[in-house]
This record gives sequence, structure tokens and C-alpha cells, in this order.
Amino acid sequence: MRAIPLLRSVLGLGRPLRLPARGGRPERPPLLAFPRRLGAAGLLSLTAGLAGCASPGAPVPPAWTAALPALLPADLWLWGEQHDAPEHQRLEREAVQWLAERGQLAALVLEMAEHGHSTHGLPPEASEAQAQAALQWQNAAWPWTVYGPVVMAAVRAGVPVLGGNLPRSAMRAAMADSRWDRHLPPPALEDQYTALREGHCGLLPEAQIPAMARIQIARDARLAETALIARQPGRTVLLVAGAGHVRRRLGIPTHLAADIQPKVLLAHTGKAPEAIKNEATWMLETPALPPRDACAALRPR
Repeated sequence: MRAIPLLRSVLGLGRPLRLPARGGRPERPPLLAFPRRLGAAGLLSLTAGLAGCASPGAPVPPAWTAALPALLPADLWLWGEQHDAPEHQRLEREAVQWLAERGQLAALVLEMAEHGHSTHGLPPEASEAQAQAALQWQNAAWPWTVYGPVVMAAVRAGVPVLGGNLPRSAMRAAMADSRWDRHLPPPALEDQYTALREGHCGLLPEAQIPAMARIQIARDARLAETALIARQPGRTVLLVAGAGHVRRRLGIPTHLAADIQPKVLLAHTGKAPEAIKNEATWMLETPALPPRDACAALRPR
């Protein structure tokens, strides 16, 4: 659904970090959202990292990662992005580098490549072409110019990159599997239906909505499975996907056992809505994108 991106809300708690455009300056001091259930040690770490950065008129510090220690330890970081926001992919690359430099990154799992493909066995000096071949990268759907830097940051660090998405060959079976209709509670399932209607510009026949929701839920299940397999004691798996896939009520977290508590990090362009803010552990706000009508080309003329 990359060509018609879902109108997904990306939300957070507390006071968000607003990042300026690359090289820009904010109109007011940067604000960081404090993670939920932040312990004393995490609070001290976060406070120390921000010391000297809060004076009026100060630029947003390049080390936005100062808040990340408070999100550790964690088996999983579920990073939700907006696919057409370049700032989000830049932040993802920096998160990969931050974890890898500390020996904390167990694996990078991507929605943008299919389950069953990975960079396992590639040396850190592997070429970008080798990485693309190993992941069977679909450049038409996910431009390598956008996601290549994220992938290669992990490869250069000697960390495996795993495709986590449901293979296209499995989608027909998922579409016909009515068991997925019972995975979400009815209110959450209806929210999933609404997201699909909106994400397809209201043009998807109503009869197809349940089948499309089954695919979405099956994709989340496969992403969750891939991330769980990649876990390593004392390290964190970073999973990158569209924001809708990491929502606590609808997405990957619903496929995890109760003893697996992921940290959900969501990036949002512009001001994030409050309605579903409790679905995130931490949220970053990045500059709003120029307004555009993604549905215009699809409407009958």
C-alpha cells in the first residue's frame, strides 16, 4: 500500500521533540517527550543528556539520541514512520548507528523487505548491490535511495538486516484465512477497517475491506515473528515499519506474548494528534510536509 499511504496517525506522550528541517533552527527550545514509566536511572540519564540544551533560542541538539538510554533495556524497539518523510529515515539511520556503536543492536527488521531474506553472512564491507541482492530489494516499492542508508548503517556495523514483511506469495492465503477476523477485539478491528478505507481514499469496495484487513493483520504477525526470532540477550531488535503496523491496539504488539514489552517509538510530521497518544512509548515530531492530495490521481475525472 506504498502508492496510497494509509492516513496513519503517529502519536506520543508528554512533550514532543520537534525537529527542524535539516540545518534549520527551531522557533522555540526543543521539547522531548518523556517515555512512559521512566525509572529514576532513565530520568537521570535523560536529564544529563539534555543539560545545557534548553536555553531559550538554542538550536535543536544534533544528539537527539540523548533520550534513548531511557528506552533501554528493551528486547524490541518498534519504530513507526511515515514513508514519505525523509527526516524519519534519517532518524532511523541514526538510531541504528547509536545502538550499534554501543553493541546493543541485535538486528534490524524491515517492513520493506520480505520475510526469508536477510544480510546474514555479508561482511561489513559488502557493497550496496550485495545488500540489495541479499534482501531481494524491491526498488519500485521502496526506493533504495531512501532506505539504503538505513540498511547500510547496520551492514557496516556487522549487524544483520532481516526482511520481516509477509511474502507476496502468502498474501492470497492470508486474505482467505478467516481466523484473522478474530485476532483483534471488535472495536480495534473496526478501527483497522476505517484505516483501510481512508488509506485507499474511500475507493476500495466495502466487500474487500475484511480481506484486506486479514492481510494487514497477517503482515503484523509475520513482522512480530521475525523480530522475536532475532532477539539476543541484553540487546535490542530495531523494527522499522509504517506507523500503523506498530500501534499497540492494532499492530505488532497484539501478536506478542504478555511478557514481551516492546518500546514503541513513533515519528510524526507536524503536530501529532492526542486521540491515540497512549499507543506509543515515545514520539518525535518532525517538520510538517508540504500539503498534497495523495488521492487526487485516483479519483475519477
